Amino acid sequence: MVICPDIRGQSYELDAESRLEEAKGLALAIGIVIAEGFILPVRQVKPNLLFGSGQVDNIRIQCEQEEAELVVVDGTLTPIQQRNLEDKLARKVIDRTGLILEIFGERAATAEGRLQVELAHLDYQQSRLVRSWTHLERQRGGYGFLGGPGETQIEADRRQIRQRMSQLRKELEQVRKTRALHRARRGRAPWPVIALVGYTNAGKSTLFNSLTGSDVMAEDLLFATLDPTMRAIELPVVEKAILSDTVGFISDLPTQLVAAFRATLEEVTGADVIVHVRDMANPDAAAQKQQVLQILTDLDVIDRESGVSEIPVLEAWNKFDALSDERRDELTEIASHDDKNVPISALTGEGVENLLRRIDALLTLDSRTYRIEVAAGDGMRIAWLHQHGQVNEETSTDLGEGPVRLLSVRLTPKEFGRFSSL
Repeated sequence: MVICPDIRGQSYELDAESRLEEAKGLALAIGIVIAEGFILPVRQVKPNLLFGSGQVDNIRIQCEQEEAELVVVDGTLTPIQQRNLEDKLARKVIDRTGLILEIFGERAATAEGRLQVELAHLDYQQSRLVRSWTHLERQRGGYGFLGGPGETQIEADRRQIRQRMSQLRKELEQVRKTRALHRARRGRAPWPVIALVGYTNAGKSTLFNSLTGSDVMAEDLLFATLDPTMRAIELPVVEKAILSDTVGFISDLPTQLVAAFRATLEEVTGADVIVHVRDMANPDAAAQKQQVLQILTDLDVIDRESGVSEIPVLEAWNKFDALSDERRDELTEIASHDDKNVPISALTGEGVENLLRRIDALLTLDSRTYRIEVAAGDGMRIAWLHQHGQVNEETSTDLGEGPVRLLSVRLTPKEFGRFSSL
């Protein structure tokens, strides 16, 4: 049973119908069979149950009629509300955060992903160790010098959770340092990095597969992929670039997950270009865009005050094949006046070549011509310039210290910095 509370006076990014459909999508993503889903207006939040007692009775009756064994509340429940609802309904109750954590727990494939999910789970769980089971009332007594009432089971559980969280944070800090080293190594490497970001199920992985020829899991599911994937791609001018597929964003992404997955999300901060993949067939595309921009702001990719990103952002307007002709014409007209918006269909390949050209143009936007002297015998550096820059002129001369090659090369400042460090 999926319930979407519509609390009076509370502002939401999405309307109630859209939030209910998204909650159903989250439930389906983990294989839950949905018996019923509905919106429940809440005039005043009840501290002990969230809903009114009459509404809770109605939910219990519907659960019995539909034979629903699980109740998903698309909102945040306090530990007390969750426990009391479970008592009243005689069924397992989870909230939006718990549901998303379950999905992440099932999807995490790498050791790093599992660490991040476990940390988020424990952070969420430690506040829910309420006295709802009899074993939490037991006491482990002390003797001798450490006598007294002893340590209650709930305190022991909390202590173990804190210890495990501390250990996970240390391991993830090591992961973060390792990622930082990898990013620094890529920064010295000759290839720019392009990061795909977007709302979950916007089609990032489908586009990633289309551009790289990979087989990253791409299904019509929320959070189909969690672990970041990187592959090399070829561009018309920039011969080689690294494409990075990141975890999808969602409205009200649990704070525990944002914190736990920060090491993964930080891959975006090291990109040369960000491609924001948008599902233009979704009626809530505008609200989804704001959610993505908010998370990019939280990651300090976008400046909070000015709203401007130092990293160029390109919008890939995806799922054009699913639009009506009228809507396609309307969006095509809008995109024609702004080269930062590119209509595409990752599924059919429509517009993908144009997207690559736009990425190419952004990567070479601030390029300029440099006159460079290289020793004639330094074949490695000369080959590097030919491979990563546009050589306009190349001549040989002898300046008294041996033969040299004089090259006029068009490079971006970043590429010139990489060449200088060779």
